[in-house]
Amino acid sequence: MTQGKKILVTKEGLDELLKEQENLIHVVRQEVIQELQEARAQGDLSENADYDAARDRQARVEARIRELEVMLANVELIDESPKGNNKVVKLGSTVRILDLESNEEEEYTIVGSIESDPFTGRLSNISPLAMALMDHKAGQVVHVEHVDEPYDVKILELK
Repeated sequence: MTQGKKILVTKEGLDELLKEQENLIHVVRQEVIQELQEARAQGDLSENADYDAARDRQARVEARIRELEVMLANVELIDESPKGNNKVVKLGSTVRILDLESNEEEEYTIVGSIESDPFTGRLSNISPLAMALMDHKAGQVVHVEHVDEPYDVKILELK
């Protein structure tokens, strides 16, 4: 992860990152220390699978803690507040769209890439659909490119 690159997150996403960091530092790290102590007590460490597994887990936990520290140092909150009557799709917007080919409605919230999860309706701002929707208003038809089969969607509603 690059130092200094802004990480776009919603308030909810920031809270989740802080919660994960807190859990890793105060709960999981202690569990790993306990696992290491128990594995050391078994004797010979050269052929101790429990010790190797605990060391691997410790390395993963510490790497994730460092990754979270870098992310949190570079967080930029997405402004989710509505801005007057000129509503256009932007980071933090929730948008209901109609796929004009399949005639299916879908609803997405546009979030930063680390928070994205299309299966729960959280769409990365760098995805082709989100990039196509940006800066458009309700009622507009938008052409989605940079996918295998380009398609059109109509913006039904912005929240």
